[in-house]
Amino acid sequence: MMDDAKKSTDLPTPETLEAGDELADQVSDTLARTEASVTGVSPAAEATEEVALDEEKIKDEIEIQIELLQDQDWVVRREAAIMLGEMGDERCVEPLTRALHDGDWQVRDAAIEALGMVGSPAVDGLVKQLRDWDIRKYAIRALGKIKDERVLDPLIAQLRKDEFLEDATDALVDLGEPAVEKLVAAMKDRDENVRKQAVIALGRIKNDKALDPLIEMLQDKDWYVRLTAAAALEKIGDERGRQAIKPLMQDPDLVVKMRVERILAAWKKKTATV
Repeated sequence: MMDDAKKSTDLPTPETLEAGDELADQVSDTLARTEASVTGVSPAAEATEEVALDEEKIKDEIEIQIELLQDQDWVVRREAAIMLGEMGDERCVEPLTRALHDGDWQVRDAAIEALGMVGSPAVDGLVKQLRDWDIRKYAIRALGKIKDERVLDPLIAQLRKDEFLEDATDALVDLGEPAVEKLVAAMKDRDENVRKQAVIALGRIKNDKALDPLIEMLQDKDWYVRLTAAAALEKIGDERGRQAIKPLMQDPDLVVKMRVERILAAWKKKTATV
């Protein structure tokens, strides 16, 4: 009994354990202060220095990749463009924009994708490049990869340019739903090309918000706009569109009439197989 009592008194009490933890914390703090006094750098300062070194490393890497865009080997230039896009830093915009002039199409394509990855910081620079006929096509394609409302008006404006209206249409289709409102408004434009391309783009986007405006375009004075509106409604596939284009089977233009007959026949066949 005496031995058991002695053993129980030898066990550490909660108060003893707590005191031991406090002592350990004090020793740890003392060691940290001692180390800081020896090295002259606090742990917090070391952490800040590490962050600064990481940022400097990123800066160095960006500069390295920018220099590689001038390499004689197109593979190296393409990989540099890809890397700069993945970094997504706004400092990459100017060199990537210059890369749109590259003599190799694969480097240009990589630069287009990279500018799309950089995103909004690239918009202003790309819009300025629309003035340059030599790279306008590539600037348009890059803008179509950036989900930023600032790209919409410049792209709609390119629908007026015969040489680039197809590229602008593709870019607006790439943007998808964010472009629908502007395209619907463009269907009222005085320029026949703008109306036509807006209709084509909306048909390819296949957004229900365009359904009623496209039905209205079936009354357009231009036969080709009426035809493209009917084709766009077919792509959307809503039954209201099908009913709306039926009157065009009596269209005064023979081409429209024949095309609508084929559209309705194909539509009926597709519906029957569903």
